[in-house]
Amino acid sequence: MPAKSKSQQMAAGTALAAKRGERKKSELKGASKSMVDSMSEKELRDIASTKQKGKPEHASKS
Repeated sequence: MPAKSKSQQMAAGTALAAKRGERKKSELKGASKSMVDSMSEKELRDIASTKQKGKPEHASKS
């Protein structure tokens, strides 16, 4: 499942770091905070590894 925006990709990367113990869960905010508990490491890795080129900064809400 690829990321739909740059911000989603970055949030997944931050959540992945917390899941691996490279970052404290207490430091997380927003989307990355909910992603770390609700997604597996493989799902986070798939989203975080999405290329940012051509992606919008934020996904549209529609």
